[in-house]
Amino acid sequence: MKRVVITGIGALSPLGHDWETVHARLRAGRNAVQRMSAWADYAGLNTQVGAPVAPYVLPTELYHRKSTRSMGPVALMATRASELALRDAGLYGDPLVSSGRMGISYGSSAGSPGAIGDFGTVMSEKTTAGISATTYIKMMSHTAAVNIGVFFGITGRIVTTSSACTSGSQGIGYAFEAIQSGKQVAMLAGGAEELDATEAAVFDTLFAASADHNDTPSLTPRPFDARRDGLVLGEGACTLVLEEREHALARGARPYAEIIGYGTNSDGRHVTQPRPDTMAVAMRLALDDAGLAPADIGYVNAHGTATDHGDVAESHATQDVFGARMPISSLKSYMGHTLGACGALEAWMTIEMMRAGWFAPTLNLDAVDPACAELDYLTGNGRALETDVVMSNNFAFGGINTSLIFRRCD
Repeated sequence: MKRVVITGIGALSPLGHDWETVHARLRAGRNAVQRMSAWADYAGLNTQVGAPVAPYVLPTELYHRKSTRSMGPVALMATRASELALRDAGLYGDPLVSSGRMGISYGSSAGSPGAIGDFGTVMSEKTTAGISATTYIKMMSHTAAVNIGVFFGITGRIVTTSSACTSGSQGIGYAFEAIQSGKQVAMLAGGAEELDATEAAVFDTLFAASADHNDTPSLTPRPFDARRDGLVLGEGACTLVLEEREHALARGARPYAEIIGYGTNSDGRHVTQPRPDTMAVAMRLALDDAGLAPADIGYVNAHGTATDHGDVAESHATQDVFGARMPISSLKSYMGHTLGACGALEAWMTIEMMRAGWFAPTLNLDAVDPACAELDYLTGNGRALETDVVMSNNFAFGGINTSLIFRRCD
């Protein structure tokens, strides 16, 4: 089996778009959650907090009307993140990109909500006014992957992962497997999501969205905390360039990390009630894939959404695999739940924390919920920790579970 390394990273996040900025924000212990004033116009919507992507500028020589006419915000963020990742890897404009040896494995929960709304008007008003030749392209769940491919002329395989909160992590996992098996030399992998009141309404309706801190947004979300009141939605995009190790080293690339394990499965029982036993199986599948024992993992990045059922199930699954000694924290306490992007954004930040030898704490975790399992929850100022292997986990509606393992490169 081929070995797979990460040679480029590009991101747009609520915390910033480069590691120096994000790292400073994590160290300062400041999250990106804010009151979404426009959401007050939606009757019945209780949650009023979100974490928008930090402002970013698109170079007009690349992103003009013709090149972006089929893109809604989610595809635009995904494409920009992919451009930055290719540049970071030293592959922007390289013949490899359009050779058929590079592919795409990328996801989002859905296409752009605005375009979906346009089709909703067709149903409710019985008129096609407002529908254009590109409305469906902006709406479709694989809009990010397809637009990335067209923008860069990528002719390899496209794997589209629209699996809610595991869209980004499955994007990385399936890209890893495509290179590992020799089907592709390189892949653009990751996920994206745009923030919209309609997505907030999904969780609000399920009483799973934070509504107690509309006036104090910095105090939410609160993963694993006894006083947590639900998740906060965020947005962004993150693309990793995955590359076959020998190919990367031959061209002089300097990898960020190596991907050595991936596990994914499904609960097979309930759409919104997670099962700790199958979550634990996903982690063990990743360990088996990497050929590692639980003791080899030095840190786990939790999915950590701050929902009642999710935090309890995940904590018990993690303890079942690793015991109480495992250092764990949730990056969603800083940037909210970025849905389709979270698996990629959190993988990137987990890798960078491993490289820095410091792991961020979970913000707002004042008192661990007694219903959560005993683990080494990182709080306060975080933890200086030297480890060569880390795990990042994500769990989605529908009972889809993922676990990724990354190792430090020499």
